[in-house]
Amino acid sequence: MIRRPKTLAAAGAVAALTLSGCGGSDSGGGAPNAAPTDKVLRLSFLQDPGQPPDPDIFYAGQGLLLTTNLYEGLLQYKAGTNKPELEPLLATEWHASPDNKVFTFKLREGVKFHDGTPFTSAAVKASFDRRLAVNQGPAYMVKDVESVTAQGDYDVAITLKAPNSAFLDYLACPYGPRMLSPEGLTKNAGNDHAQNYLTTHDLGTGPYTLTDAQVGSHYALDAFGDYWGPKPYFEKVEIPVITDVSAQQLQFNNGQIAAILHDLPSSAVGQYLNDDKYAHYSLPTMMSNYLYLNPHKSMLDDAKNRTAVLQAINIDELVKQTYFGRGRVGGQIYPPNMLPPESGKQSVPHDPSVLTGIVAGLPADQKSITIGYDSSNPDNQLVSNLIQTQLAATGLDAKVQSYPTSEIYGWIGGDVSAGPDVLTGWRGRMRRRPTPGATSRGMPTAD
Repeated sequence: MIRRPKTLAAAGAVAALTLSGCGGSDSGGGAPNAAPTDKVLRLSFLQDPGQPPDPDIFYAGQGLLLTTNLYEGLLQYKAGTNKPELEPLLATEWHASPDNKVFTFKLREGVKFHDGTPFTSAAVKASFDRRLAVNQGPAYMVKDVESVTAQGDYDVAITLKAPNSAFLDYLACPYGPRMLSPEGLTKNAGNDHAQNYLTTHDLGTGPYTLTDAQVGSHYALDAFGDYWGPKPYFEKVEIPVITDVSAQQLQFNNGQIAAILHDLPSSAVGQYLNDDKYAHYSLPTMMSNYLYLNPHKSMLDDAKNRTAVLQAINIDELVKQTYFGRGRVGGQIYPPNMLPPESGKQSVPHDPSVLTGIVAGLPADQKSITIGYDSSNPDNQLVSNLIQTQLAATGLDAKVQSYPTSEIYGWIGGDVSAGPDVLTGWRGRMRRRPTPGATSRGMPTAD
């Protein structure tokens, strides 16, 4: 009998795929493996999260496993619904004024922070103030807060400077304001609002506490004994950083890790789909894969050159060769289901001859181009390699370069010129999208 680990989560072009390992038989049937009796969940990161698991700093992808299990906010989104629906977390009741400017909350009683101190209304103001003071990526969610007023230990009112109908969604989203221990923040403030302390510790209320944080190597969590909610089955979570996707697959297949959390190549997904030892299902996603062009770089500072580069890239072939039937060319500039089908359309005709003619007239020092991708995304590595081949056919000297997620985020709102000429980013439907990096000006899309 062939045994397999219980679950594998893999993100692809159009669907997030979960594979459940089964107790094997000749027919491939059987029940899923029982949960590990040692109550240790063994996972892995493909690359280091790149930012500390500090909820007021972290604003990337794969490290959410840490922040959402260590920290909690006032609200959360209800799971398993067709439409977004808010539900209680550390707030049990809430009310928005008709103008969406004043929000009142009744807080959950009996909650403890991991440092043993009680959660009360004082934590809301302390947490909001700290996020604003740290002033990193997610700080915008609290920048329009005019005041946070405690009305006893378990009631609080938040007043905004201007109406904002999205404010409750800010509170519920995974990157929204998390509650931190006011006493812990004061005790470990240092000269950086406890940023150094929260690289290796946590001050949350979540079901797990952070017990190990070795950047680039290993992370670990322990279940919090005084957690207010349902106790998690797993008492420990071990998360080594395994930077090679083939090594991750080998450890998954051998039962050394219980899941591949993200960025399994579509080619590997296909192998699991065709293996009857695994049960699987697919879920739709609203995510899209973008092709970014940097107008601060070399020949791309000219709009007609950017248009020519887009025309030279055969998106149909990229989707076909990368996603193996699990993706399709997007017809809109935004991810699917965000706008009506007739809105935001884009159509860039494939015609590499335009770029070939331009490149022939360029000086030698403008014929080099760098295509970048997030080093945690094997599919985008393949996409980048295919783009390299297509652009090289027009006479460009194209090379491919990987970048860690944290460096890519550093270009946003920072030094955009430090980025590559072309960047493939995110996951989901593939389409050409001219982009200005972190600026607000873009190239026409030939819609």
